[in-house]
Amino acid sequence: MSILSADGITFDIEVPVVIVGAGAAGLVAALSARELGQEVLVLERDAVPRGSTALSAGLIPAPGTRWQEAAGIADSPELFGRDIVAKASGEPDPDLVRMVAEAVGPTIEWLADRHGLPFSVIEDFRYPGHSVCRMHGLPSRSGGELIDRLRDAAAQAGVDILCDAHVTDLFAGADGRISGVAVERPDGSKELIGCGSLILACNGYGGNKDLVRRHIPELGTALYFGHEGNQGDALLWGQALGAAARHLSGHQGHGSVAHPHGILITWATITEGGFQVNLRGERFSDESHGYSEQAAVVLRQPEGLAWTVFDARIAGIARQFEDFRQAESLGAILTSETIEDLAQQMGVPADALQSTVQEVDALKHSGAADRFGRSFAGSPPLKAPYCAVKVTGALFHTQGGLVVDRDARVMREDGTSLPNLYAVGGAACGVSGSTAEGYLSGNGLLSAVALGRIAGLASGQAAARGMATP
Repeated sequence: MSILSADGITFDIEVPVVIVGAGAAGLVAALSARELGQEVLVLERDAVPRGSTALSAGLIPAPGTRWQEAAGIADSPELFGRDIVAKASGEPDPDLVRMVAEAVGPTIEWLADRHGLPFSVIEDFRYPGHSVCRMHGLPSRSGGELIDRLRDAAAQAGVDILCDAHVTDLFAGADGRISGVAVERPDGSKELIGCGSLILACNGYGGNKDLVRRHIPELGTALYFGHEGNQGDALLWGQALGAAARHLSGHQGHGSVAHPHGILITWATITEGGFQVNLRGERFSDESHGYSEQAAVVLRQPEGLAWTVFDARIAGIARQFEDFRQAESLGAILTSETIEDLAQQMGVPADALQSTVQEVDALKHSGAADRFGRSFAGSPPLKAPYCAVKVTGALFHTQGGLVVDRDARVMREDGTSLPNLYAVGGAACGVSGSTAEGYLSGNGLLSAVALGRIAGLASGQAAARGMATP
């Protein structure tokens, strides 16, 4: 992966807007540029566009939408922005927070109206850190459906997607202007594709073990639950061009991946009154802080494993998610009419688990906080049938990346913008700050969808003016 001189290069074809990566960020950018009448080419290294989007729950946080209004949920970009900043302890760039918080709601309404994506807002539980219910998803509540519908919309809009196209190098002038890319095909052949603007939508570096060990050592050996193609190409290209990068240690982990099945278990199992125990049947943390920071906490337990304990009522809420239904079908979810029998199935000491359940039930009745600081106030005690699922912690995706301006153009270290290079989604520095604790649920798709829309419109407008700079 390198930056090559554009001097004397003749490209096989030239396209006004080229996008690297056909995940949610890349496809939203492509639809946006195409809406302005521009020819767009999306280059995807896989045989079928899926990426990290397909591995997610496909939920996009957005404030002030018509779905919230219909549900009687009062929200605004300002409130959303405050939630983002509070979760990340004030670290994110305020201008970036404001930009994405204001852009994401209109963007998903545009996706619904223009491209037929049937969003709805989740009303029956609220993710940690969000003041109100603002997570929007498609009927299956899966990232697979989100990427499939975006891909269909792109096809109908006339967006060209070239799959099995691995971008290996960028061609740049002395001023940093990108002239095109080199693409390698599965048979080893190469193509040179020129561009007016280049949008990097190839996510972060979660699949690059060397970079993970360098920037996120606590998850250096953790299960990676993202796309293996996320090798940090955008970051490395950007840095080679003198781009600024920020919060490279920021990431989204998850403390609830079914083991050994490798299936994401919704955090509703916790927020609705469930809890986690280790292999000794004992609680070990305040699980309510968030699933991202819980990844490292779970990995510090014996064998790097934990059990999430909940009940049939909570399972009913979780069942709206396709991943949870799949986990049930594969036998990952244990059920029992008694705690003693559940403990036997789990392989943990029955007396310890029984004591833990009784302690949590007492906290729910009293409304007091436990020794970790968690309050169970408002959550009903667990009732039979009881449920449990064995889980581990995992790295989902990185949140740090290239610094971008108001048009999602990549910024240099000196504060100027690279002329025609954009970064969106995980390629760009997001709004989670430098730690796992800063990740607010949905921040990944927030950056993908909002920055994808912003970059797509900006690059499309530049192409319409016959140049790559605003």
